[in-house]
Amino acid sequence: MEKNKLYIVGTPIGNLGDITLRALETLKEVDLILCEDTRVTSKLLTRYEISKPLMSYHQQSKDKKVDKVLDVLKDDKNVAFVTDAGTPGISDPGNELVEIVANKLSDVVEIVPIPGVSAVTTLASVAGIDLTKFVFLGFIPNKKGRQTFLKQAINACFPVFYYDSPYRFLKNIKLCKELCLEQGIAKRMIVGRELTKMFEEVVRGDLNEIEEYFEQGNKRIKGEFVVILY
Repeated sequence: MEKNKLYIVGTPIGNLGDITLRALETLKEVDLILCEDTRVTSKLLTRYEISKPLMSYHQQSKDKKVDKVLDVLKDDKNVAFVTDAGTPGISDPGNELVEIVANKLSDVVEIVPIPGVSAVTTLASVAGIDLTKFVFLGFIPNKKGRQTFLKQAINACFPVFYYDSPYRFLKNIKLCKELCLEQGIAKRMIVGRELTKMFEEVVRGDLNEIEEYFEQGNKRIKGEFVVILY
C-alpha cells in the first residue's frame, strides 16, 4: 500500500526565480499546502499560477491545528509544507512538524524532502574561506543570552554562521568587538545582507571594518543578515 506524502519543500529566500522545478511540480500536485504566512506563500503561488488550498502552520500553532494536519494526512491526502523563505527545519518550524508526523503516522505517511535554497549555503558558496567544517548557531538572541552566544561563536574552532536582525546588528558587532578585546582574539566577518534580493550585498572585513561600513550608511541597516564569524 502506497503511503501518503508530507513534502518538506524549500522555497526562495528572495528571488522567486530560485525555486526548483521539482518544488513547483510538488506544489502543483499536492492536496494542501501548509505555510507560515498564507500571504507570503500566495505571492509565490501566484507567480507560478498555482492554485491550491493553504493552511497556516507556524511555531505558535496550537494542538488543534496539529491534529487537523494529522487528520488531513490520514485522509489519503498529500501535503506540502513551506516556510516564508528558505528550507524548512533550519531555524524554522519544520522540525517540529516532521517529528510529530514521524512519531505518530510513520506507518501511513512518508516524509519527503524537496531540497531548495538556504541563506546559510547561499552565503557559504561565495564566502571564499575554508568551510570544510563549520558551526551553525541559528538566530542570535534578542537580549538575554547574547553575550553567551557571542562568546561561544568567538571561541569556536571553526567558522560560525548565524542569523542577525537589522535592528540589533550594530549593537551585536560592538559587543562582539568588546568580547574579542577581552579575550585577545582577532576575528573577521563575512556578512550577507538581502541575499538574492534587489539590494543584495556581501561585505568582508575585520570587525572594525564591518562596523565602519554599516555605520556610514544607515540605509544599509535593513533586511535580513547572515553572518560568518571566523
